[in-house]
Amino acid sequence: MKKYLLFDLDGTLINGFSPEQAEEAQEKYRERSEDTGIFENEVYEGIPQMLRNLQSKGLFLAVASSEPQASVERILEHFDLRKYFSVVVGKKQDEPGSSDGAGENRDEVVQEALNDLFAYKPIQRSQVYMIGDRGSDAESARAMGIEAVGVTYGCGSMEELKEARADYIVRSVEELESFLLRGLEEEKGENRPEGLTFRRIWVMLYSFLLFMAVRNIVMYAVDLICVQLWDMTLPAALDAFLFVRDPAALEGAQFAFTGNQGVLKSALGFVGGGLAVLSNAKLLIGKTKEETKLSHLRRESSGSYLLLAGAVAGAVLGLNLLLELLGLINKSGAYQAVQKDQYSAAFLLGLITFGVISPVAEELLFRGIIHNYLRRFMKPKLALVISSALFGIYHMNYVQGMYGFLMGCLIAYAYEYFGDFRMALAVHASANILVYCLTYTSIVTTGFVSWPVCLVFAALAVCCLWTLSKRKNVF
Repeated sequence: MKKYLLFDLDGTLINGFSPEQAEEAQEKYRERSEDTGIFENEVYEGIPQMLRNLQSKGLFLAVASSEPQASVERILEHFDLRKYFSVVVGKKQDEPGSSDGAGENRDEVVQEALNDLFAYKPIQRSQVYMIGDRGSDAESARAMGIEAVGVTYGCGSMEELKEARADYIVRSVEELESFLLRGLEEEKGENRPEGLTFRRIWVMLYSFLLFMAVRNIVMYAVDLICVQLWDMTLPAALDAFLFVRDPAALEGAQFAFTGNQGVLKSALGFVGGGLAVLSNAKLLIGKTKEETKLSHLRRESSGSYLLLAGAVAGAVLGLNLLLELLGLINKSGAYQAVQKDQYSAAFLLGLITFGVISPVAEELLFRGIIHNYLRRFMKPKLALVISSALFGIYHMNYVQGMYGFLMGCLIAYAYEYFGDFRMALAVHASANILVYCLTYTSIVTTGFVSWPVCLVFAALAVCCLWTLSKRKNVF
């Protein structure tokens, strides 16, 4: 929630001319008496109540209009709206007798309004919304370095606002009020209880324990079934897929399973764990989507998805190269054991298991339940950090722990940025697929591993994330 709100007038607060009507009436407007013409419009239903609520919450309201200053003041006074605005700025008359204000452009009006709103102190641009119905409002906001909220109930269309890259788009006065007031109760602690109480910790711990218990039970059951199959006559291909029959390889052991059996067991375990928490995850994902829908009414451009893809590729490659160059991968016996198990199976089986099945199951738990539950009683940024830390600890070795924490932060950021749980799944899956392919093909043993290459990919990740953050402030 931002505390400084800059409103356009015509098409945002009052229902004036459509673009076609404005063009047709341009000449007639100058011929009519200002005492009559400027009042031939009406306030949108719900605007006075919205302004009263916004002001009562301690927000600072201003008007920045392309209409002449005197007309804006008179219109607001006429409709009893002037009392809600601490600053009102319109175009100044250029010459005596002129009323079109052609000498001042839209950006200058917005800049003047910002100067007045902050009393010529440093402008907190991150705390300002520009609210308007036309693409020019969004363009002026971007030029001033502030976020734009487009409204489609005025003259501008959804397509126009999307093309102008409005940061947010709402479709009614009610949605606008809900959007502008969102988070206020949480910031003041009115509805959002703070802190990790025992009950809240238990809710998350229960989901985690359920996930792990079902996963381990399924894996144990697979081993028991395979033991029963050991003495049975199976098709040759299936037998070779599951069992090691070479006496030399058995080394006196009663049973010996292939890497395929181990990975298949992991896949079924993840399926079981994911299904165990699916209903709770769906409930929290749905609640979060409903609570944040006003922040994601505008469809993201293809450029945002490309930037995220660049960030994922840069982070995955940069972090893996860093761990390799620092020698941490070779020093961790626990990680070496995990890597041996994951890459001892057929390529396609391993790719599906660790590139698709495990990301889905883990996202249902860590982002679907833990992150979404945490953000209900703390700020999303803190929820991101805690859920990512738990994701790192879950891997039970320091190499995957560090990597899991950082990638968890990226996954949760993508989820918050796009407001779509499928983006968390996509980032997790694409990262795992990329790592699995690179490791399976032993690219880490080539000249690809070097500090310059590592720094290039790290820079790519940072630049892409920085650009995304400039496009939209998630937190």
